[in-house]
Amino acid sequence: MNIKILWADDEIEHLKAQIHFLEGKGYQIDAVTNGYDAIDKVKDNHYDLVFLDEHMPGISGLETLPQIKELKNDLPVVMITKNEEEDIFDEAIGSQIADYLIKPVKSSQILLTIKKIIDNRRLVTEKTNSAYQQQFQKIFMAINNQMDQQEWAELYRKMIYWELELEKARTQEMAEIMTMQKAEANKEFFKFVSKNYQHWLHHPNDSETPVLSHTLFKKKVIPVIDDTTPTFFILIDNLRYDQWKVIEPIFSNHFKKVKEEHFYSILPTTTQYSRNAIFSGLMPSEIERKYRDKWIHDEESEGKNLYEEEFVQDQLARSGIHLKQSYTKITNSKKGKELVDNILNLVHNPFNVIVYNFVDMLSHARTEMEVLKELAGNESAYRSLTLSWIDHSPLLQALQKLEGKNARIIITTDHGTIRVQTPSKVIGDKNTTTNLRYKTGKNLNYSDKDVYAITNPDDVFLPKSNLSSSYIFAKEDVFFAYPNNYNYYVNYYKNTFQHGGVSLEEVIVPFVIYESK
Repeated sequence: MNIKILWADDEIEHLKAQIHFLEGKGYQIDAVTNGYDAIDKVKDNHYDLVFLDEHMPGISGLETLPQIKELKNDLPVVMITKNEEEDIFDEAIGSQIADYLIKPVKSSQILLTIKKIIDNRRLVTEKTNSAYQQQFQKIFMAINNQMDQQEWAELYRKMIYWELELEKARTQEMAEIMTMQKAEANKEFFKFVSKNYQHWLHHPNDSETPVLSHTLFKKKVIPVIDDTTPTFFILIDNLRYDQWKVIEPIFSNHFKKVKEEHFYSILPTTTQYSRNAIFSGLMPSEIERKYRDKWIHDEESEGKNLYEEEFVQDQLARSGIHLKQSYTKITNSKKGKELVDNILNLVHNPFNVIVYNFVDMLSHARTEMEVLKELAGNESAYRSLTLSWIDHSPLLQALQKLEGKNARIIITTDHGTIRVQTPSKVIGDKNTTTNLRYKTGKNLNYSDKDVYAITNPDDVFLPKSNLSSSYIFAKEDVFFAYPNNYNYYVNYYKNTFQHGGVSLEEVIVPFVIYESK
């Protein structure tokens, strides 16, 4: 075990029984009688834990504590005191003690405290491993059963829960098993979507059809809009469900969660298609017909999401909503600061749309910048970057100004993203799209086993540049690569985060409503 503990107490002679008890349990104890010696010991030695008497001659435990923390901030310190006054506890807790005990202390108390602090990670790991092992078979059976769209969403949420729990427990072996189980789930989910997607689009009101991008406003947003509580519809682009669960506590610190739901992104799971569908309430080919000059085809160089504000206004008007509204898109830090400065003025509007483009830029930048590949080398690190961003973002600063105000806040996204691993060759003409998870063009040559192919775009309400256009969507963690310079592009794009295809991570995304506490 080799756990080394420093115990500082001016009455250390009276604690010999407890010290001998702990030594008998295998702990190594160094004992000192004052704060100065404790500081010197910490300076020159490694300890796993410090027991610190609050009342000692020379300098008190409360005076010794910050000096120990200055030397080794991550060293756990347990304060031991005769004083039960609340301000003593507050001061000690404010100085980041790990725990405190009231004298006289019993050997069993000391042992329990050590186990709680030192053995906590091991015990948590063992318990988490055991709990996931019990769930593993249930998840496996669910994956291989005939599930509906709601059950798939519930299973995905459950898997994300266990993925995050295993990550916290730092249990590598179980985490690898979860990764394999998620891969198996994506294999079956691809089959599920391929089988049912066209039916969903042609039967939007069927009980088996999930809420999709183009029905999101109609089914989830418009029903909550009123003229008594201003609603802020905040779309954080490219936000996966696991990223949401990591940043969720930050929002919950400031607002009361009313409901957490989901919707399915349409295909392709990209900003151009899914976000335009959300704001217009229409599928892409319907947008093209209704707004002939506002749908920009993939191969054209113009911006693909330039008319979102107009789309929102028209959709609300078609639904009989004629309330004052605003639209704000944040694409850089300057616009973020403007949002912080202006957020309280928006409270006077019954409905406000805020699009925050950051996570998508993060995923693209990670592909192109070696430093970000290093910082976000895996799923866990990618989530961590997202958490760091939101915690210091102008978006959070703006929302904090709404805390305590009469406001409703909707947090959602347009689609998710997946870390791609498996290359698949595709051949197309010069006008074929460059996206790695879907392609549209004519005369596409591809491996059938790797794609969900749509030979007639009209079947799924997708626009076509010419009469022979078709679409293909990558399954699981597949990404497309051309034969030219094949090895170079495979090595360049492998292990990057991409979107546009069919996976749990891209398709099933969060929709959460908060209100003021």
